[in-house]
Amino acid sequence: MTELTELTASIVLYKTNITEMKKAISSFLNTSINVHIFLVDNSPNDQLRAALPEDSRITYIPSHDNPGFGSAHNLALREAISLESKYHLILNPDIEFTNGVLEELYTFMDENETVGNVMPKVYYGNGELQRLCKLLPTPFDLLGRRFLKGFNFSERRNSMYELKAYQYDKVADIPNLSGCFMFIRTSVLKKIGGFDERYFMYLEDIDLNRRIQAVARTVCNPKVSIIHGYHKESYSNSKLLVHHIKSAIKYFNKWGWFFDKKRQEINKKAIENLYE
Repeated sequence: MTELTELTASIVLYKTNITEMKKAISSFLNTSINVHIFLVDNSPNDQLRAALPEDSRITYIPSHDNPGFGSAHNLALREAISLESKYHLILNPDIEFTNGVLEELYTFMDENETVGNVMPKVYYGNGELQRLCKLLPTPFDLLGRRFLKGFNFSERRNSMYELKAYQYDKVADIPNLSGCFMFIRTSVLKKIGGFDERYFMYLEDIDLNRRIQAVARTVCNPKVSIIHGYHKESYSNSKLLVHHIKSAIKYFNKWGWFFDKKRQEINKKAIENLYE
């Protein structure tokens, strides 16, 4: 790390599948950019450490008290800021991508100084598009997606929330980008203070995007793409569902439940720009 580190990244681990973890790490390190990755391990032990490749560009950070997703990433963000990296990538362990993705996004950020966070197009492993570009949610959006599937009104609301008319064929300003892959300007993270650590898990990415938008743009650049495992564990794990609900309550308590004028303004502008 004696040379200037141009791009840092962080992955939060928790009893993570080793094969997936290795693919994510390899994808990130396979670049001509001077990079460094921080692996923050929230697992109860450091068994995953033994599976890591020997590479000076990797730093393992044990965090076995499991402070949560955002708090763990903040440990790495502080290291990234100390390295004075130009950009920082928030990366899920179930992501993989080919050489050239990081270079394209790095160049895009260099050429678009008003952008604070950029996300590429995202696919499932079977080639199906993941519609991860969304509006800022209302309480009904989150409830309808989870508990009211099949009802016409809920389906119409979800189509708008997921921006179903967006064809992922052009660069677009998006209010709500997925936290699975967030290529962020480090100076912006330093300015806004990283993740809000009140969220243990879920919605911390929506909160982060919203705070980024106070100082910069959040956009999707579909010129490049990645693969995301996207397990949706809260749909099958009742404990994680509880975390999801708790985070939603914290989010709407912070930003507003049914009366959120700023949310309305941001979503309206995004729709107008996207469909003009």
